[in-house]
Amino acid sequence: MSLPPPQFLAVNGVDIALRRREGREPGIVWLGGYYSDMRGSKAEWLDQWTAEKGLAFLRHDYSGHGESSGEFRDGTISLWLEQSLAVFRQFSSGPQIVVGSSMGGWIALRLIEELQKAGKGGRIAGLVLIAPAPDFTSELVEPQLTNDQRRQIAERGCMEEPSDYSSVPYIYTKALLEDGKANQVLKGVIQTDCPVHILQGMEDLDVPYTHALRLMDHLPVDDVTITLVRDGDHRLSRPQDLELLTRTVSSMVDRAKTVHSIQ
Repeated sequence: MSLPPPQFLAVNGVDIALRRREGREPGIVWLGGYYSDMRGSKAEWLDQWTAEKGLAFLRHDYSGHGESSGEFRDGTISLWLEQSLAVFRQFSSGPQIVVGSSMGGWIALRLIEELQKAGKGGRIAGLVLIAPAPDFTSELVEPQLTNDQRRQIAERGCMEEPSDYSSVPYIYTKALLEDGKANQVLKGVIQTDCPVHILQGMEDLDVPYTHALRLMDHLPVDDVTITLVRDGDHRLSRPQDLELLTRTVSSMVDRAKTVHSIQ
């Protein structure tokens, strides 16, 4: 059966593609990773699971990703955060559990921070982070750059790197790296005021599991659980990984129902 076409939300002249499934609260909000789109295996799995459970589900593509318009090279954490906030505010209501994968984990932490500033932090009933990559530009990318890559960024404004997941190379722009510094979260105490569960593969070559452990050090106030998958890679998309994901989200839903007295 073919998937219905997405809805679109115009955010500063860019058409952001999104898919929304109506359902009960707490809803589930998906935030994908760098170069990922809302039709990836984990997002599709959650869509099927939420449909079976009758839960609301919201997902979207950042600009330059998937079905959204815009150029990938123009993307920054600030821009993709702005788009994510716009979709969240317009297409969700009530308590939500945010599931952020890789870069989506960074976007999720910044989204919560911005909602808190607006007095809406209580909207987040739980946070599930899959191989979270907060501050990946300064912590994981920049330290690995070769002199040639640094020269490319300085002269051309970007550099390319082969991807293990696609024939299209990763592009890292000077704007992305500079903007990443303005969105750093691993610089002090992070307080989400909600339960947090991190799923992390120990064979992850893109985001080492030590990065997830470091994130935990910055979450001293919240109720944080981490599940280390000994043979798990960065994607955590094997059948057993997807089952772990839904067990984790299901547990978070049950907790939210208790705290928020949702029927």
